[in-house]
Amino acid sequence: MDAPPQHVCAAFGVRGEQLELLDSGGPVWRGGDVVLKPVASTAEAAWVAQTLDALEVEGVRLARPLRSSDGRWVVAGWSAARHLAGRHEPRHDEVVAVSLRLHRATASLPRPRFIGNRTDVWAVADRTAWGEVEAELDEDSGGARFRELAAARRPVQLRQQIVHGDLFGNVLFAGGAAPAVIDFSAYWRPPEWAAAVIVVDALAWGGADENLTHRWAELAQWPQVLLRALLFRLAAHALHPGSTPESLAGLRRAEVLVRELL
Repeated sequence: MDAPPQHVCAAFGVRGEQLELLDSGGPVWRGGDVVLKPVASTAEAAWVAQTLDALEVEGVRLARPLRSSDGRWVVAGWSAARHLAGRHEPRHDEVVAVSLRLHRATASLPRPRFIGNRTDVWAVADRTAWGEVEAELDEDSGGARFRELAAARRPVQLRQQIVHGDLFGNVLFAGGAAPAVIDFSAYWRPPEWAAAVIVVDALAWGGADENLTHRWAELAQWPQVLLRALLFRLAAHALHPGSTPESLAGLRRAEVLVRELL
């Protein structure tokens, strides 16, 4: 939770005394209309910045990245973006609709090299959910549920592309303004899967109503992409050292509702 150092603030035009830690679930700092956050991968952060800098999405506000005073997207492990007004609201169907619009705009983007090189918990969980690798999953933290549900996987024949794989907590609403997308967690998966991750997250941890899975059932191969989304979250839960019984209980609720469609 350490604040960005002074030279980082100066590079992005932020005065250190303006900084405040945002309640965003991560070490994100705001200084005026600039948001600063640490990045794990310079290559990935630079790709996200270049992509969002040029991307236009109808009916969606994007958190535009900022260059430093010498033109860099990343300075000493920190990136910057414009602050967007808004807050998280339980408007789950609207978040799914935002996902579909966003991914129509990203459909032609090439696959970046860094996606295949990632080894973080979420990258491993993603590949495990799709049966591309096997990982040792803690039985009590979701591994047992994963193993049972994985038997229900069937082939998925959908076009893969760049998608934002974590939109549930990254869409903000501000009155009548267009919804805002902050951050970008890049995955190379079908856009239907990205929508399914939102639905699983909303059912598990967002208090969504039980009909949410049915309202998006017209999406292609919906039961199977929902299953992959649930397996993704279960694998991540089993791999992550900070997982809790309460968060697993939420995934069990999502499991019951996903099973109805299998």
